[in-house]
Amino acid sequence: MNNFVKLGSKGSLDVGEDKPVSEIRKKNLAVFVSGGGSNFRSIYEASLNGSVQGDIAVLVTNKPECGGAEFAREKGIPVLICPKLKDEKEGLSAEDLVVTLRSYSIHFILLAGYLKLIPVELIRAFPKSILNIHPSLLPSFGGKGYYGMKVHKAVVASGARYSGATIHFVDEQYDTGRILAQRVVPVLAFDTPEELAARVLHEEHKLYVEVVSALCEDRIIWRDDGVPLIKSKKTLLIIPSRLTLHSVSLHYLL
Repeated sequence: MNNFVKLGSKGSLDVGEDKPVSEIRKKNLAVFVSGGGSNFRSIYEASLNGSVQGDIAVLVTNKPECGGAEFAREKGIPVLICPKLKDEKEGLSAEDLVVTLRSYSIHFILLAGYLKLIPVELIRAFPKSILNIHPSLLPSFGGKGYYGMKVHKAVVASGARYSGATIHFVDEQYDTGRILAQRVVPVLAFDTPEELAARVLHEEHKLYVEVVSALCEDRIIWRDDGVPLIKSKKTLLIIPSRLTLHSVSLHYLL
């Protein structure tokens, strides 16, 4: 096994052992979508090629006819509807959704463009196990009403020089959970929101796969003050999950 180094709360170094991928049990994943589900598709492909040690066991949506749900059906992935649609027979309550996800032995929940607030029942049932991806560098341009193209329009209008993607753990509010990873995308001088959105989405697809890979390989740990960290496979060091404002993928090393 490989050794890794962890920086303690007072600056002391603790040495542990890195678990080989061959010893890691595949995780069962639930993905939540409301639209086309391009991040869902990226994670699905990564699960097939072995980049992610997990299987997408079920998809949850509030829009049963959306592109993500159609893709799931094509691939034989069960589709659940939540919340229960008005005047419709199908659909699950929050309590029923918890029971159903447990019946699939779900380890982690991945939000990939799901536009509903996650019920507190689900958050309590899956603590530190629900991730969301947001198309800006949180905490900027986040919160209720900031989604999709609305985010990129606000970034461009603000004159911000950088945007990007953020993956964070989900709490009971919109976009306020602990940040796990970020990737920076520069805002060019004459960017349109659509141009910026395309570049951010390209990075989202790569970042989400990398983070889900770490999640499924048990490479996420929690610092004493509650900050989540990702252990790098390449350096075998514990690294803070935020990235520097340089290019799109530099890390601070502890």
